[in-house]
Amino acid sequence: MNWNNAIQAFNVYLRLERGLADNSVESYIRDLNKLKQYCELEKSNLSPDKLTLNDLQDFIHWIAEFGLMPSSQARLISGIRSFYKYLFLSNQMNYDPSELLQQPKIGRKLPDVIHNNEIEKLISAIDLSKPEGQRNRAIIETLYACGLRVSELINLKISNLYFNDDFIKVIGKGSKERLVPIGQMAIKQINIYLNEIRVHVDVKPGFEDFVFLNRRGRALSRVMVFTIIKDLAERVGLKKNISPHTFRHSFASELVERGADLRAVQEMLGHESITTTEIYTHLDREFLRSTLLSYHPRA
Repeated sequence: MNWNNAIQAFNVYLRLERGLADNSVESYIRDLNKLKQYCELEKSNLSPDKLTLNDLQDFIHWIAEFGLMPSSQARLISGIRSFYKYLFLSNQMNYDPSELLQQPKIGRKLPDVIHNNEIEKLISAIDLSKPEGQRNRAIIETLYACGLRVSELINLKISNLYFNDDFIKVIGKGSKERLVPIGQMAIKQINIYLNEIRVHVDVKPGFEDFVFLNRRGRALSRVMVFTIIKDLAERVGLKKNISPHTFRHSFASELVERGADLRAVQEMLGHESITTTEIYTHLDREFLRSTLLSYHPRA
């Protein structure tokens, strides 16, 4: 069974036999494409009729790691069930692997996801009259624009900013390098910080290439970034438990919710899996850049 043919037939079924509205159909198809992409990435391109209940449960756990809200996960499960019910009733499959599919019980609570309007509130609370104000704004914009880990942010180097190409190079887990596209808003705020604020800092030897510095001219600590974000959340009365990692989940969630290709999101986050096929290890830079520009709200 071919994924594209099965999804197209399901599309016709939803429109003609169930009479669903265009938006509802598009939502179903978008979610099924996520499952298709997961199979390409993690399941050696298994066709829909070869998936088992365990495979579908693995998919739900995997998609949750992108920061997808429980309500979105529930919708995803509903769509998968409808798809397999259609395949079963139309005699294209002799069993329904989704019949016992349930909402996953995730062992640890994922950080809250914040949205673009909440980002705006946090930014509006920054006191730009203070030198660290512009630095903090650039930090918030960079975390949200690129989905960086806090360790990647505090170790970001000026020599790794390729703003002419709309990319930055970051050093991830295991000292592995990756290129991440960056939007114009973040580029603007980093440039303002570098050209108007950082140039007046007495930079200590060994920290000349670090983008973000404290008042003593040294690299920021992880704790300092946590403190900046916590203080801003308290200032605007944001009733969520947020941290630098929240911006990473929010970055991924925004892209996935809006229909971005999961392979591109996985590459931008620097996630790895031993079962990922080599063909998806190095994606084209323009593909990553166009994904960010198309789906990120601040690109």
